[in-house]
Amino acid sequence: MRILVVDNNPGSLRITCAIIERLGSTAVAVNSGIDALLAFEREQVDLVLLTVELLDLNGFEVARRIRYAETDGNWTPIIFLVAAQRESDLATGLAAGGDDFLYLPINESVLSAKLRAMERIVQMRTSLVVLARQLDAANQELRRISASDGLTGIANRRFFDTMLEREWRRSRRTGQSLSLILCDIDFFKQYNDKLGHLAGDDCLRRVAETLSASLARGGDAPARYGGEEFVVILPETPLHGALIVAEKARQAICDLKIPHPTSPHGCVTMSMGIAEWLPGENDAPGQLIQAADQALYQAKAAGRNRVIHGALADTSSPVETEI
Repeated sequence: MRILVVDNNPGSLRITCAIIERLGSTAVAVNSGIDALLAFEREQVDLVLLTVELLDLNGFEVARRIRYAETDGNWTPIIFLVAAQRESDLATGLAAGGDDFLYLPINESVLSAKLRAMERIVQMRTSLVVLARQLDAANQELRRISASDGLTGIANRRFFDTMLEREWRRSRRTGQSLSLILCDIDFFKQYNDKLGHLAGDDCLRRVAETLSASLARGGDAPARYGGEEFVVILPETPLHGALIVAEKARQAICDLKIPHPTSPHGCVTMSMGIAEWLPGENDAPGQLIQAADQALYQAKAAGRNRVIHGALADTSSPVETEI
């Protein structure tokens, strides 16, 4: 162990360091509070032996500053060295961040026992910190997996539902429109029937990757809605902006040029329906989905491989884009 010894009494400091060296540890000796803080930052010690009476900062202040300087997950034991007749220092020292105490003058056997005990505590705490970090990483990965579609890797339907609820409430609070793009791969059943499900799975993955890559803003969230359907939430986006995003994504899918032997377009394409909504107090997210779904139906009926949108908060008149 590397032990920082802080004592402004030269004789006591020398004796304590000699005992530490005999016990097989390394002593880092300083005689002032400022030097103690500098040494703590520089030397990466495993334990601090600290007297209360120092010429500049007292030991209590040194302990408080050491605790303040420690980063999350790090902890260095502090043992106060106190005179037997000043037991009132014990409570103050523990409140300042100390962990234990030793009476002066130092007894080698007692010091040895304290060092072994602190070393065990440090080892156990280090193991717990490592375990906690591993558990946190595992929980983060579990949350990521539970929110992701197993085939395409983008967000799944459950995560989409959660995010739509959140963005719906935010849109209502800020008074800014929320847009939604509902996408469907054209003639996908025929693609699967002709080329097989492995080819269909690969097609879904490539479409999802391209759809994600076409989104410029970090807040735009693509998800797999189900089967060959995908959905994109566009927070704080008016209809014109959603049209640009959708047309860019539609063209990117076309540019993949994935051969589709039974499509009149000769390659894999997508139809897209867009809806924009400014949520009112009595509105529900399902209305936005319904509006986008109706626009998607119109896109399919009009020949597929196109983007059609409905008016703001009105699903009665879907309109094909002219971009």
